[in-house]
Amino acid sequence: MSRVTLLERLKELQKTPKFQNRDIRTISSILSTEALAKHVEACEQAAAR
Repeated sequence: MSRVTLLERLKELQKTPKFQNRDIRTISSILSTEALAKHVEACEQAAAR
């Protein structure tokens, strides 16, 4: 998956009630694409709970 796609998914997650008051996107600037994919996956799992 491309970095742009991952960032778009993270942007959408930021809008969910679970993450509205938390900054889950700033870290993406220093993460590799692989690490970013894991971060997005973890956030998606947390949002589903």
